[in-house]
Amino acid sequence: MSSTATCSQSEHLKSQETGVRLSSWRGHRWVRVFWHHPPALVGVFIVLFFAVVALLAPVLAPPINPSQPYLIPRTSFIAEPQPPSTQEPFGTTQGQYSLYYGIVWGTRTALKVGLLITGLALLIGGGIGSICAYLGGWYDELGQRLVELFMVFPFLLTALTLSVVLTPKLHNRMLVGIIALIIFGWPGYARLVRGELLSVKERDYILAARALGSPGWRILLVHIIPNSFYPLLVVAAMDIGAYVLTFAGLSFLGFGASDGYADWGQLLSNARNWIPVLDTHWWIVLYPGLALVLFTLGFTLIGDALRDASDPHFQGGSRS
Repeated sequence: MSSTATCSQSEHLKSQETGVRLSSWRGHRWVRVFWHHPPALVGVFIVLFFAVVALLAPVLAPPINPSQPYLIPRTSFIAEPQPPSTQEPFGTTQGQYSLYYGIVWGTRTALKVGLLITGLALLIGGGIGSICAYLGGWYDELGQRLVELFMVFPFLLTALTLSVVLTPKLHNRMLVGIIALIIFGWPGYARLVRGELLSVKERDYILAARALGSPGWRILLVHIIPNSFYPLLVVAAMDIGAYVLTFAGLSFLGFGASDGYADWGQLLSNARNWIPVLDTHWWIVLYPGLALVLFTLGFTLIGDALRDASDPHFQGGSRS
């Protein structure tokens, strides 16, 4: 065996050992940060609470029509909201939609919307950003111009405009809202992935993999993308709550979930006509608003903790 081959194998083994130590170091840091960082524990508790509520929704609020569990039952057709009572612990909204039922099943809607939009936007943006960074040249130029084209427009305004255009064609307001947020949500991930990959692809272990003759697709999938994953995880954790909040805004304006659907934004939309008398009808805003705030807060705190875990200056519960 030649000295060059021996040297290459040695470098390869060193890079593997470094990768193992890096993964182990990050794993220990994540455990330490979450364990010694009270806000992180609060965030985990909040998210787990909503996950349990979503999982037990059929038990906590049994649907009257099992084939359409997301449709909120109505106790009557009286216009004025009714205060909390024994039958309706959270009261009712305009049109007598059950707030308790809407909030419980709305938890499933929030998790479904947040995870679906974030996952697909990350998949699309991450794929485009990876191709741009790895191939470079005119591929990168074309990809960046496309990203800039989408990012130049105000996010919520363009999503709202697209919802207005697509709703008459697809006849599904919820699907339209999700599509609109995905279309205008992926550019941020594309830019973040591209920046991370441009940094990672020049590191020694990538150069060693190329010297060993690894194909480009393997280097991209096995070495580059996994080592660029951590910043994406931080942003994605925060974006789950942000997307749920934005989708609730679309529902409030009449372009998200349809009337009577178990969605927190739709519940708040039913409170619009009663804003001047919220001092006597406080429950119609308090419960859905509190659910939105806590849901967003939980994922934001987890995102902050993940960011701290990636910061080498973070020690225990503070920054050194």
